[in-house]
Amino acid sequence: MHNKQELCNKIVEMYPEIGHCDIDILVDWDDKKNAWVVDLKKDNHELKHFLEEPDAESCMDNKQCVSLGLEIAQLVHHVKGEQF
Repeated sequence: MHNKQELCNKIVEMYPEIGHCDIDILVDWDDKKNAWVVDLKKDNHELKHFLEEPDAESCMDNKQCVSLGLEIAQLVHHVKGEQF
């Protein structure tokens, strides 16, 4: 299992639009859900995405992070004031 900083860095690397929109990102392990919580915030917009360990491993291996990517794209559109 990777640590939260490694996963956070990989997500920002894979989705650089997070930085371009000044979206805050917090990654932490949730023992109750047995998954990583990716929390993205910008003003009154917030996205919480649960990333299970196999999905996190795929992200770290540059294989796929599709469901997270779709949610990030939607959040970016909302932050920019666009309809998705």
